[in-house]
Amino acid sequence: MSARHVLLLAAAAYESDPEGPRVDSGLVLRAAAAAGLGADALDAAERAGLERCPDGRLRLPGRRAVYEAARPAHRRAAHRLLAEAAAGERQRAAGLLHRALSTPYPDSGTGAELAAAAQLSGPSHGERATALAHAAALTPDPAVRAERLVAAADQARLAGRPHRSRELLDRVGELMPPDEVRGSAALVRGLLALRDGPVADARASLLLAARLCPGERALGARLAAAEAAWALGDAGAYREAVGASRAGTVGARDFGLGMAAALGDRYAAGRAVLRRVVAEAAEAGAPDALLRAGAAALVAGEVEAACRLGSRALAAARALDAGPELPRALELLAYGELRAGRHARARAHAEEGVRAARVGGQRNVLAHLHAILALVASLDSAADAVARQAGAAQDIAARHGLVQAATLAQWALARADLGRGRAAEAAARLGPLVLPGPRCGHFAVRMLAVPCFVEASALAGDPDGARAALVEFAVWAERGYDPQAQAQLARCQALLAAGDPVRADARFTEALARHDRTGGDFERARTADLHGRWLRRARRPAHARVLLRDALVAFERCGATVWAARTAAELRATGEALGHGEPPGRLAELTPQQLRIAHCVAEGATNREVARRLSVSPRTVDHHLRNVFAQLGVRSRVELARLVDRAEGPVAHS
Repeated sequence: MSARHVLLLAAAAYESDPEGPRVDSGLVLRAAAAAGLGADALDAAERAGLERCPDGRLRLPGRRAVYEAARPAHRRAAHRLLAEAAAGERQRAAGLLHRALSTPYPDSGTGAELAAAAQLSGPSHGERATALAHAAALTPDPAVRAERLVAAADQARLAGRPHRSRELLDRVGELMPPDEVRGSAALVRGLLALRDGPVADARASLLLAARLCPGERALGARLAAAEAAWALGDAGAYREAVGASRAGTVGARDFGLGMAAALGDRYAAGRAVLRRVVAEAAEAGAPDALLRAGAAALVAGEVEAACRLGSRALAAARALDAGPELPRALELLAYGELRAGRHARARAHAEEGVRAARVGGQRNVLAHLHAILALVASLDSAADAVARQAGAAQDIAARHGLVQAATLAQWALARADLGRGRAAEAAARLGPLVLPGPRCGHFAVRMLAVPCFVEASALAGDPDGARAALVEFAVWAERGYDPQAQAQLARCQALLAAGDPVRADARFTEALARHDRTGGDFERARTADLHGRWLRRARRPAHARVLLRDALVAFERCGATVWAARTAAELRATGEALGHGEPPGRLAELTPQQLRIAHCVAEGATNREVARRLSVSPRTVDHHLRNVFAQLGVRSRVELARLVDRAEGPVAHS
């Protein structure tokens, strides 16, 4: 007896969960002891590559090579030892599997036992998938074999192994299974495509499953088909899917009915039902039920409840080994924190979600998480960081038809433009998303982006283009979809009241008061910043400074450094001498207005674009620019841009 026998036992132990990272050390050591292998053999095996992990389990790199190099008789002997060493209900499935692998002959009785053991609570999803796949191989009846293969595929999906799941499903078609098994296979395929594939394909597969599956599974298929329609941006298909079934548990049924009503023309009734779903989730423990309730909370405008449910879903997914639900829980939590204005938390959850989605092969979830990270980056990161995250989201979205992720990514790019003073560019990006028409953005996101569009249009000198979007936004805000919406509506009305200074001032004041009741540092800072800018142009610099100081502090507090830099420049334009952020070198000799013009020109803006941004005439810009050239000793816009870049680095592009 030698080290290679211990290595073979460890390699054979992996066969109960071939893709698992580690194996049960107790099982291997008991089998080794039964074979008369002592501590010397174990030490030699460790020197040959066997690793003891901190959690007490064993890891064997290159295990396939060890297993395949052994003679079949030796492999069967190793499985026989492991089968005899498997103890207790927790290892019943593994013991049966090793017993099946220890004989070269099919055994339908063992197959039935394996399938039954896979239903116990002890084995992991990966172990169940392996047990059911072997049970199918031992089964002569094609219909039963197909049923077990589908069950194995579903367990592989739950284990976060989509490729293995698809491999198992590919074996089902040739068996000509009955309709119910075909429906189950379509359900698993649809769920796989929903997380990693074209969502139109996922929807078609899930609707087929809803027709072929009975009872609760039919409702689950319809809810998943609705989720695919949501990702596609098809509100009508969403309402049709969730409202079509009256079967299933009360929570799932109420969720479907409430969503169908809330997204239709019966919002008040739908919201009441969704709030009931949220309240009843206090008793829920399953991740999928908590995720449903979290989605209901977001549609009902209960953002804080959505965050709490996201936290509970995350904890449940971790505790219950619910691999596919983990990235989704992190996505819900990140999006909820983003809606609540807690951007640092949103980033932390989204970054963890990106890692989990990559491991689990969930590219569709990955796209949404990248879009969330792009929105967070639009507050505090360089433009290329926003573009990188948005590009990652859009790349997947374009291939898989993810309208929601694409809309969020475009909104992030526009918000980055707006934060850097590129109002015209931001308006051009947002117009197709928020205005009615065939190219409009996702139905659940477009209204959230309207305040950015109104701000961009007003600052770009084209407020009339935003009035149509604001009419629709006012109806949306009245329904209570978002706690910040009423304050944002008042701010937008102020921006579009350029010809009525009394109304504009009153609306800005109303917006700030509403922000104080609902919270949210970033949105309140935006309102204070815009009010301060308006006051400075109305020749009220003292009042402007008060609001701009408040905005600057709030932007800094919530980490919106890009927006803080813009506010600091505006504050200097009022005559405020800031204790930080002063322009270095020769730029310090410029007046605040000259400095602003220098920044705009360094970004590549024309005189007419600068005039529009600063609400002055092109002639005034030309006059100031000639003085800037003379004072700094530069002869061209290119030289000015280089000087600003050398003097202020990243600030020059803020």
